[in-house]
Amino acid sequence: MRSPPAWVAILGVALAAATAPATGEELVVSAASSLTNAFRDIGKAFESEHPGTTIMFNFAASDILAAQLAKGAPADVFASADQVAMDRAERERLLLPSTRRDFAGNRLVLVVPASAPRVTDLASLGSPRFRRIAVGSPQTVPAGRYAKEALEGANVWTTLSAKLVFTQNVRQALDYVARDEADGGIVYATDAAVTPQSIRIALQIATATPIRYPIAVVTATRQPALAMAFTTYVAEGAGQRILARHGFSAI
Repeated sequence: MRSPPAWVAILGVALAAATAPATGEELVVSAASSLTNAFRDIGKAFESEHPGTTIMFNFAASDILAAQLAKGAPADVFASADQVAMDRAERERLLLPSTRRDFAGNRLVLVVPASAPRVTDLASLGSPRFRRIAVGSPQTVPAGRYAKEALEGANVWTTLSAKLVFTQNVRQALDYVARDEADGGIVYATDAAVTPQSIRIALQIATATPIRYPIAVVTATRQPALAMAFTTYVAEGAGQRILARHGFSAI
């Protein structure tokens, strides 16, 4: 039996390519730990509006994420819990120019185990019943920097230093309190809402520096248009409604 002409084989390959499903696009988003729940919901919503797109998240302390980007870790979008980490990324030219914008605000709170007595102010943390206080490390965790600023403002940072247990991210500080491994913890209000059964908010903590979350497209992205579409989605419309449901405030 004779083989079909070469053009028949070529036509078959072309038709197969034309009818094959399009390869999906994958977007890697490095985001602060406190954004975990909200961003997972935003990711699902974005995927539903962009068929074929998959959002992959990398959640960690903002400074850790910035350090990962500096070392060449793959990412298309970076969302930080404060300006310090984002400033660092910008200084090191890890962000596409003119893509940075603030998209959400938050509040700092003191959380305690659900059965703990009432707390009146930050000075109350000096009481003997507070043996361990979980706080994000000010060196790498934005919530820790906000906490240190607030405690210094209340003139209790030095007196409480022996009680402070520094954590790798704000969610770890929350977990310590939820598991009764700490008598108190300083976290974001949005984190406190994640485990309402085991902890309660004892005190609202004022911060001299407003808590603002910036987002930007990473210079090394291979999909700048899609990455920009995601940052816009987060900062506007549906993304803002999802953030509000999780307790974040609008800018």
